This record gives sequence, C-alpha cells and structure tokens, in this order.
Amino acid sequence: MIQTVTAWGYFAAWRVLRWLPEILVYSIADKIADSMVRKNGKFIVRFRSNLQRTQPNITPLDLDLLVYKATRSAFRYWCDTFRFPDWSKERILGTVTFNDESILMDAVSAGKGAIVTLPHCGNYDHAAAYFCARGAKIVTVAEHLKPEKLFKKFMQYRSDFGMESLPLDGRVIPTLIQRIRSGCVVALAADRDLSRSGIDVTFFGAPARMPAGPALLAIRTDAPLISAYVSYTEIGIHIDFTLIEIPTEGSETERVAALVQKSADLFAQGIAQHPQDWHMMQRIWIDGDFKDRN
Repeated sequence: MIQTVTAWGYFAAWRVLRWLPEILVYSIADKIADSMVRKNGKFIVRFRSNLQRTQPNITPLDLDLLVYKATRSAFRYWCDTFRFPDWSKERILGTVTFNDESILMDAVSAGKGAIVTLPHCGNYDHAAAYFCARGAKIVTVAEHLKPEKLFKKFMQYRSDFGMESLPLDGRVIPTLIQRIRSGCVVALAADRDLSRSGIDVTFFGAPARMPAGPALLAIRTDAPLISAYVSYTEIGIHIDFTLIEIPTEGSETERVAALVQKSADLFAQGIAQHPQDWHMMQRIWIDGDFKDRN
C-alpha cells in the first residue's frame, strides 16, 4: 500500500510540476528542503554525517549551511527530473559546461565505447541527455524499484531522451560488455555498494565499499574508463572528466581493486570541491556500527 501511494506521488509530480511556473516550482522546492533540514529526520541526520566526513575541518555553523545547500541541491535534481520531459534540445545543449568534453567525445567519435563512473552528484540525467543529443549511445543500470509501474516509469523517462536503462541483475555485466563493444557509453553511479561483493576502499580517510562493475568492464573490454563529477551551475550543470589509466600488471582482482580505489579518490576530489551537489543520504562508510548485508 505504501509503495503504491509513493508511486502515485511520483506520477502526480511528473504532471503537476510541469504545469506550474518554473520559478514557483523551484521556490517551493527550496522551502520544502529547508523544512526537512529543520525537522532533522533520519535522512538529514545521515546526510549531515556524510557531508561532515567530506569536510573534516568544517565549523558547526558552516556544516549547517552546507546541509541546507545540499538538501536544496537534491530537491533541485527532483524538480529537474519532473520537468525534464518539457526541456527543449536547445536548453539541454546550452546549459552544460565541461573541463574537457573531448575526453568522452573522442571515444564516442571513434565508436569504440567507453565507461563513465561517477558518484550520485548534480543531475547526471541532464549530462546523459546532453551526450545523447550529441549522438552518443548511453546505457546505464537501474536498481529494480517497487512497485513495477514506478520502475517502468523511470525506465521510460530515460528512454525518452535516448538513454537505455538495464535492470540490475546477474546477467547485466555480459550485456554491458556487448553494449560497449558495439560502441555504447556505459554510465554507472558507483559510489556505494555495501554488499559483501563491494570492493573495500579508503574514502575520505575511512573504509567504504564501492562496486567493481566499472573497473571490470574497463579491464575486460579495453575501453577507456572515465571518472565524472557533475555539479550544478546557476543555469545548468558542469562536468569534470578525468581519464583513468588502466593498470596492466597484477591479477584481475588486483587491477580491479586498484581502479576502484582510483575512482574513489577522484570522487573524493570532486565532492571536496562541490560537496553541496553530492546527494548521498544513505550510509556510505562501513566503520562504526556497520553490519554486512548479504
């Protein structure tokens, strides 16, 4: 019952928030975000804890301000999501900046495929839509949501701007390898995997786990592995790309571990510079009272 009500809430937002004036929608979102921070529920408590670890020398007052900014940024992502179907191609293309887009576009132009690994930051759907509009074939993986109607809605939402979403299951790695070899760009959010199959990394000086998928794909396909960090700007998003060197020595297990740690280091670099746009309201570190998930 709760899942059904939640789903209908999302469906309603996709309709209603597209009818209202844009400035009103984002103003209301800011007010709701601020209210959530003041109520200090469990998600905000976790969010605050995560953000504090990324800024170890932050004062209590500055941490409070950061939590407000970060919560507003997270709500901006959802407003973007609900209104995105009405964005023109010109708006999508005209609101993205880069440090160096050739890092990805060279691989797209060569038709040899690539893997982009990134944390949950900014609006990565906006980034994907930009590259789809530029002619790239973007593929991602989505964790199965309940109810089924909501999962299909998110799959369709991404399909409408050109991105293929594959359900996360035991067959996904072979499918992604096929997509890469056919010239697709596989984009994967990879800053959290608390299962026992996650790779142990040091993240902001403490133990965490991140998925092996992007590293495995790069090693098994020889396609370029690219780290990305998406941050918000006043009018859209900015993307920082870094090409990750693939190690050639050691076992596959050792090479995967080295790549995942390098990705974690690059994620930390982006988060440290733009912490307000890292939307991680769930547990990320595995110290303290952490217990393994099966």
